[in-house]
This record gives sequence, C-alpha cells and structure tokens, in this order.
Amino acid sequence: MCGIVGYVGDRQAADFLLEGLAKLEYRGYDSAGIAVYHDGALDVQKKMGRLVNLRQAVEADRGLTGHIGIGHTRWATHGGPSDLNAHPHLSEHGDFAIVHNGIIENYMPLKEELLAKGYHFKSETDSEVVAHLCEEMYDGDFASTVRKVLKRLRGSYSLVFMTVHQPDTIICCKKDNPLIVGLGEGENYIASDIPAILGYTRKTYIMNDGEMAIVKKDNVWVTDLEGNPISKKVFLVNWDAEAAEKGGFDHFMIKEIFEQPKAIRDTMSCRITEDGKAVHFDELNWSPEDVKSINKIMITACGTAYHAGLLAKYFIEKLAHIPVEVDIASEYRYRDPLTDNKTLCIIISQSGETIDTLAALKEAKRRGARSLAITNVVGSSISREADQVVYTWAGPEIAVASTKAYTTQLVALLLLALYMGRLNGNLPAEKEEQILADLQRVPDQCEAIFKHADFIKGLAESFKDKRDVFFIGRSMDYGLAMEGALKLKEISYIHAEAYAGGELKHGTLALIIDGVPVIALATQRDVEEKMISNIKEVKARNAEVVGVVQDDDTEVAKTVDHIITIPKSDNFVMPIMTVIPLQLLAYYTAIARGNDVDKPRNLAKSVTVE
Repeated sequence: MCGIVGYVGDRQAADFLLEGLAKLEYRGYDSAGIAVYHDGALDVQKKMGRLVNLRQAVEADRGLTGHIGIGHTRWATHGGPSDLNAHPHLSEHGDFAIVHNGIIENYMPLKEELLAKGYHFKSETDSEVVAHLCEEMYDGDFASTVRKVLKRLRGSYSLVFMTVHQPDTIICCKKDNPLIVGLGEGENYIASDIPAILGYTRKTYIMNDGEMAIVKKDNVWVTDLEGNPISKKVFLVNWDAEAAEKGGFDHFMIKEIFEQPKAIRDTMSCRITEDGKAVHFDELNWSPEDVKSINKIMITACGTAYHAGLLAKYFIEKLAHIPVEVDIASEYRYRDPLTDNKTLCIIISQSGETIDTLAALKEAKRRGARSLAITNVVGSSISREADQVVYTWAGPEIAVASTKAYTTQLVALLLLALYMGRLNGNLPAEKEEQILADLQRVPDQCEAIFKHADFIKGLAESFKDKRDVFFIGRSMDYGLAMEGALKLKEISYIHAEAYAGGELKHGTLALIIDGVPVIALATQRDVEEKMISNIKEVKARNAEVVGVVQDDDTEVAKTVDHIITIPKSDNFVMPIMTVIPLQLLAYYTAIARGNDVDKPRNLAKSVTVE
C-alpha cells in the first residue's frame, strides 16, 4: 500500500520523484524516500512522516543530484514508521537500491540465509531482503540478476531496481500490485498509479503480472521472467491531469463529494437507451440464456465496496430474482465457498488493485465461476483478471475515504440488476422504465442535498466531542447505515456503529444513553412504520436523533430532534442520494476535530496487502 515512482532522462531526477510522490501520497504517508545515482554511487535520502519532511531534507542535501532515480512513499506493514524502515533500501555495499510495494511472504527464511552469509539489516521490513539478494546473486548482468532474485521471492510485489553497475537503467516488475511505465521523449517514467506521470505523458505501458520492464531514457523493453520479449500496446490516458487536483476545494474529499452528480451521469452514460426506458451494456452483451444460466451470484469486496455489494443484493434479488451472497473478500477464500460454473462472481473494487478482492476473484475462477468486475480504473489488475468488466467512470478518486466511487458503484450495480431482470423475464418493462426515470433525475436532485451542507456542518460541530455515534436503518437503509458509520469513524476517529433497526432490542439498546447521537435512516417507505418504532425506542433512552427521510415525509419528523430531507424517489434509487449527507457529516465532523481528512491515520487508498 505504497506509492512508487522512477525516472530516467536528462532532467534532475529528484524534481520528478518529489512531484510524483506528492501525487501518490494518498497511497501511503508515514514515510518517504528517494535514491538518485550520482558520481558512481546511489545517494539516498529518506524521512519518517509526511512528504514535506523528505522535501526539506532533499532541499538541504545539495549533493542529491543526478538524472536517474527511484522514490517511494510508505504505508507501514512490516516495521513501524521510521527513517530506517522507509524505502528505498540499499544492499550491503550500496550497489543496489530497491523500492517495493506488497509483501515478501518468505522474507524470514531469506533473511536468515543472508544473515548467515554476513549481511547486515538496517530495517525491520520484509523488503530489505530483496536489495541484499541482488548483491548476493549478481552475475555481471543487471537483468539476469533481477530475474534470478524474482524467482526466489514468494508473495506480492511491485519492485523497482537500480544499480551502480548499470547506471543508465531502471528495472521494474510486478505481481498482484499495480505498476505502469510512462513513455516520454528522451525520458521515461515508472509509477504505481497514473496521476504521478500525467504532467509528463499520457502514453503508458500497464504492466501485467510476470512482466519485467528494462527502462532507459530512450527505450523500454518488456520481457517475461525468462527474458523472452513481450509486445506491449500503448495505453493512452484520456482524463485530465487537473481532475486529480483539488480545483479550489479545501480537500479532495469534499471536492469528490461535490463531483458526484457528474460521476453519476458518466456512469449512466451510454448504458441507457436513447428513449430512457431500458438498460443496455455493450461491454456485456448478454443474452437471456446467459442470465438464465446463473443459479447464484456471489459478490465479494472490501470496505466501502463491500457495502455497495450489500445494496446490490437487494437490487438483484428484488429485480432479477437471482439468489445473492455477499462476502467480505478477505473471508471468501477461507470458508470453502460453494461456487461453481453456474455462479456469477461479481468483484467490486474502486482501484481494481485491492489484494484481498483480487485473491477472491482468482479463487472464484479456480472453482469455475464466471466473473464480472465493477471497478473504476481501466487496466487495473482486477479488470484484467475478470472475464468481463463494467467501469464506473468516476474519475480519479484521491481522498482515502471513498465517496464518488461508492455512489457510482451503486449506479452500476442498479443498472446491472435492471438489465438482468429484464433479460431473465422477472422485471416488467414498466418497472424498469419507472426506476430509470427516477435514476436519471438523481444528478440534479443531488444539488438539493448539497443545500443542507451548512445544517450538517452545524450538526458536526455538536457531535465533534462525542465518543460514540450510532446509525440505524432497515432494508436497504441498513446497508447504507454501515457505510455512513464507516465514513464517520475512518476520518473523524469517533467510534461509530451501524445496526439494523429491528436488532436494537436484542442487545444494542444497552449502549443507548442520554445524549448519544443516533442517525436514523428512514427512506424506505415499506418499512417506515417499523423504523418509527425503532426511533421511539432510542428516544425513550434520551438519544439525540437525526432522521434522514424523503422530503414528503411527515411522520418521522414528529419523533426526531433533527431532520435531513432527501428528494423523493424510488426505493431502489434512494441509497444513491441518501449517502451524501452521511458523507458530509463525516467530512465536517473530521474538520471540526482538526483531522487530516484526505489522509486519515493508519489508512491508505489502495490496499495492496492482505
């Protein structure tokens, strides 16, 4: 869960490396470092903490000059944040430098082997063994040495190598973790994500598992791990570099919240017929027989994407009448799932690089399941591994706390449920048309929700010193409550939990005390009466209740302390809008508490370790 950059060309490498790392700091921000080749040696500068610490150290180190270098921003896994644990790591005599994203699973036996041979380790990381292995296995040929080292490693990785023995070359490779090569004129670039290179080039090679790139300033050669050449197609990035900048907002998160109307439109575009009455997916092009052959759908994801999957279960079962199971991806592989060739496995991941989700996808395929990825990132590992892909087209999402990725996942999954329901004959055409009519109004209706921002900001001020906040809901509102609680705790650090409204009396009421905030979601009309009863249960214990309802509701307001209204819409469409005030509440609460909203503690954007 780290950011990687590399540069070879004629300009000062450190300038590019620092700029690229700034674009990737959302991937990891507890330490950072760079290595630059200069005058026969690899000069390294690395610092614990935010990137500004490294920048200051580099500016003070006037000797850190050179035209080839690698850099890294870290989110700690093996060993806590420190200068020594930061990357890059050097080999015993400083002849090799490496940066690594992922986990070397067999690093302990490798480390013991190297210690026995007299090597010394400065860090607590699993990554340092790779640098020492390079020196131990060096055979006079840089590429040959890297290939031999890779064959000794077990785990997941994006790795980038430099050496004094071939100071005009960087070598990189990947297994289960993202890596791209940017193609320039007289210079080339390496990065773990596209924003790092967008200011320099739109031409990229997206590296696949088992590929190795040998990168010089005028050429890039891609081979397999045996050294056989691979012909790569150039991938042209078609989104604006400014889309990855804040655009006048204080934080990426609030910018991305306000980008949701456009993101929702983009996700719907080209997937609804011109008359607005039916869904079509050119990228799927399924027949009725394709859908009817599915006995079960298995949805697997992590975090926010998992919460989208919980809503998708309601969408698909109610509209297409196909049984759906939803699994946390990190648990899926370990429960011996009943998955076969009549199962459709839907994999949801914003980045397309979530390692637990990727592993679940591979396990489902091993068991014979068809696979469909719902992801935001073109060319990501999950998009390449899945049989078919539906892209959400949310655009770059930089803030660690996901917002527009979640709403666009819901849109894509609702469209998919409508599509399947029509194809297998379980969804009447008039119902599909009515839901689509409501769905197409959502981008404009979001503007009405944004008008509540000042009111929500006031609520956040009153909540900022609370120790606990509870979210309750029924039906689709329960899955949404889980996402609301996650948003609040991941950026405000307030303990927040979500409960099904009907479960309160089975134990949770013991936690409801005088003045505790309860966010009560009551947008689902078919269970509104039950939710009002649940609200009364917490009010009887003197909770402070915020009701979230459709704007024509008159009953819930009689039982709560505060009310947030959502434009009236179909039950299936409501979650897409209802999450927005929950996102705003989390954002403003974190601001009121003085937290770093875009980079919450202990978290990173793309989770590429198990």
